[in-house]
Amino acid sequence: MKLVLLSGGSGKRLWPLSNDTRSKQFLKVLESNDNEKESMVQRVWGQLESVGLADSSVIATSKMQRDMIHSQIGMNIPLIIEPERRDTFPAIALAASYLYSIQNVSEDEVVVVLPVDPYVEDGFFEKVKELETVLLKSNAELALVGVKPTYPSSKYGYIVPKEDGEADSYFTVNHFTEKPSEEKAQTLMDMKALWNCGVFAFKLSYLLEILDEKGLPVSFNQLELHYKELPKISFDYEVVEKADHIVAVPYDGYWKDLGTWNTLTEEMAQIQIGKGIVSEETVNTHLINELDIPVTVLGVKDVVVAASPDGILVADKASSPRIKELIGGFEQPPMYEERIWGWSRTLDYAKYNDGKEMVTKRICILEGKNSSYHYHNLRDEVWTIVKGEGELALDESITRIKAGDIIHLPAGKKHGIKAFTDLEFIEVQTGMGISDADFTRLYFDWRDVINHFQQSKAKVII
Repeated sequence: MKLVLLSGGSGKRLWPLSNDTRSKQFLKVLESNDNEKESMVQRVWGQLESVGLADSSVIATSKMQRDMIHSQIGMNIPLIIEPERRDTFPAIALAASYLYSIQNVSEDEVVVVLPVDPYVEDGFFEKVKELETVLLKSNAELALVGVKPTYPSSKYGYIVPKEDGEADSYFTVNHFTEKPSEEKAQTLMDMKALWNCGVFAFKLSYLLEILDEKGLPVSFNQLELHYKELPKISFDYEVVEKADHIVAVPYDGYWKDLGTWNTLTEEMAQIQIGKGIVSEETVNTHLINELDIPVTVLGVKDVVVAASPDGILVADKASSPRIKELIGGFEQPPMYEERIWGWSRTLDYAKYNDGKEMVTKRICILEGKNSSYHYHNLRDEVWTIVKGEGELALDESITRIKAGDIIHLPAGKKHGIKAFTDLEFIEVQTGMGISDADFTRLYFDWRDVINHFQQSKAKVII
């Protein structure tokens, strides 16, 4: 059995902490068994390791989230990178082609797809293991995991069984109902319907046949080239609703979607993260502050206050899911990003009358980490080292650097940096058409950088 974890979306319901590069699954607001802050993806990956499923898992994600995944759960995680975001059907199709043509997985292998961020007990993944047996025993096209509802929720979709009741460990699915009224939800509960938690299994051959019927290649390299031709549609609409025979396995345990501030704060171990004060008379209120200035919360009830470089949110918890609607017009790039080597925070941006731009960032390279060796065509940079020590690779030399040093990097100048201790610097970019796309990577592994300089007989100062 192979697992495909879907890691996508911008998580805008958890703005301002979440953005295109740091979606909800990467927010370190939960607490691990070691009392350390952890993200949803770290929690889930730890659970997969504990039940013996991690070695069978791959993660389907976007280019923008690749660094976050590597940073939080390691460099050795197999990733399937989408060329562009196109919804869940294209992502799962690409993953299937990867398993088939890159990992040489048998067409008879059972593939299980699930979100990368469910908040569940370990027993949930034991139930996931049952999908393989159920799929083969039932001869169904798809096997799903459904959660036994604890209340008539209008927030979730429902899996409705044929007839009333269950048959042994699974039942045959009659139809699906998407986000009903609470009154309708109660009726569905009486019919023993389950919450749809987005977990389903199929034989690899089943999806390969669908690709073949659509005239799409099953080779990963070819499908990647034709990715934009895939319909931009969810797997539910394109595959699940068209299947003739679907079964579902009930899960009677803890499950929660932490996609909104009101649900996420219910699972936080502390009412406050970051600098500030929450007064004693404040009731059921959480403060999450990533800024270096204090935030004071006084005498309010049922409120979430979240502050980050991307913005500030003050919301009634019950109303917080509506935040996605309100910020739909925001187009600013992410102001805070976690990378493999550390983090970057945008401090200021300006565009002048002549079209020239200026971007100021505070950047941290963590101890022992390094940036790539690269260059830019459209911008000049000036770095002011403010903390730590490291070494800097430039066109003609590798030199030691420390706090107080100022480095000028004209457009086209090749450069890279490695930190001996946590190293922070202020980067000022100037030019026209400044963007993350203006980036040519030459080497990433620092050993390759050193070898390059030694082979070129460049000056290496230790």
